[in-house]
Amino acid sequence: MNDKPHLDEEALAELRDVMEDEFDILIQTYINDSSERIAALHQALSGDDQESFAKTAHSFKGSSINIGASRLGDLCLSAERAGREGRMDDARQLLPELEAEFVTVRQLMEESLHV
Repeated sequence: MNDKPHLDEEALAELRDVMEDEFDILIQTYINDSSERIAALHQALSGDDQESFAKTAHSFKGSSINIGASRLGDLCLSAERAGREGRMDDARQLLPELEAEFVTVRQLMEESLHV
């Protein structure tokens, strides 16, 4: 079990300080991009496209870690490795967990916009 928080509140607070008025836009952009990446992961799986799956998971990992969603970043890393190693059955098993974690992160982020 991953003991990292869903969202690193300290990292999010730092981003809020740095981004100031642009913070809400940053969060919305992350949420929208992440939704597109999840759709791309599904598409790559349905086409058995290991390279596309790994690249998308890699991008998703970076943006998640940068925004403070390290647990989601770890899941993306596992998905990226599965894609790079051609373990598409493992990738298929990881995707629902990755999606569920994103739902949690999105909810926490949307709550932070209303603070």
